[in-house]
Amino acid sequence: MNDWALDHPMVLWGLPLLLLPLVRLPLMPSGYPWRSLLPIDPLSRGIARGLRLAGCVAIGGLLLGIGGLHRREAVVERQGFGAEIVLLLDRSRSMDDTFAGRTPAGGEESKAQAAARLLQEFVLAQDRHDRIGVAAFSTSPLFVLPFTDDREAVLAAVAALRYPNLAQTNLGKGLALALSFFDPVPRHKTARAILLVSDGAAVMDAETESKLRRWFQERNVHLHWIFLRTLGSPGIYEIPADPGEDIPEAHPERHLHRFFGTLGIPYRAYEVEDPAALRQAVAEIEREERHPLRHFERLPRRDLQTFCYVTAALAIAAIGVAKSWEVRR
Repeated sequence: MNDWALDHPMVLWGLPLLLLPLVRLPLMPSGYPWRSLLPIDPLSRGIARGLRLAGCVAIGGLLLGIGGLHRREAVVERQGFGAEIVLLLDRSRSMDDTFAGRTPAGGEESKAQAAARLLQEFVLAQDRHDRIGVAAFSTSPLFVLPFTDDREAVLAAVAALRYPNLAQTNLGKGLALALSFFDPVPRHKTARAILLVSDGAAVMDAETESKLRRWFQERNVHLHWIFLRTLGSPGIYEIPADPGEDIPEAHPERHLHRFFGTLGIPYRAYEVEDPAALRQAVAEIEREERHPLRHFERLPRRDLQTFCYVTAALAIAAIGVAKSWEVRR
């Protein structure tokens, strides 16, 4: 498909005007005696040909500018290393606290701020070519950004983590929304992953767990869970001393971790208790999710009228300079 086009193709009828500078330049003719005995002057011939070419360029630039020359919207193939990744971000109120479980003070970072800062570093990795989508969840799931390789858009979406968060944690709906980003039947052999960033979990019913298990397997999506553990809270690997307390209602994070392990897909959990451990977790995910990536990007229309007019103006200016240097007898 031809990428070049005109808004008003009727201007092409004016293309014969390009021949005018080849016939006559806007310079004053003057008579000379017979010159056959004089040596050839390459400089003068070059200037004359350059002025004729400038005339053709000026007319062509004006015609194409008036005609609205542009490059059509196009779809181009991109290749690199990375994955299709959905950042699933916890927007519950507890994310506004520090890892110590208190309101930030004296320059401290909240868990949300630390996560936003390090995820932005992940997005800005120069040797990655990820396609990233962003979703969030609190009481309800929140669609933020579809898959894109526009890093500025992803950075803006991640930066929203720095603002005050919302209400509770409904992780089941959040995961369902994140999975909806992926086509059930992949169009390309591309690695797919969900990067879940959360400081807690909630109890999911059996029906929700069954649906999530089926959707994860159908879409073949990897899962990484960065668990931002608050100081003193139960960890995902901690086994209660009393077996009677080992129930989802008492230890939802531990049982969520166990449920993720039964999904039948590549899964890894990262239990972090400070920004340094969070940085290490993000670095490990960056190494693991480095796969050959092939996708198609839609490029917008690009108008070239300004370029045409500027080119014509420069050509006219060159002819004008030559005209000003003309010797009048």
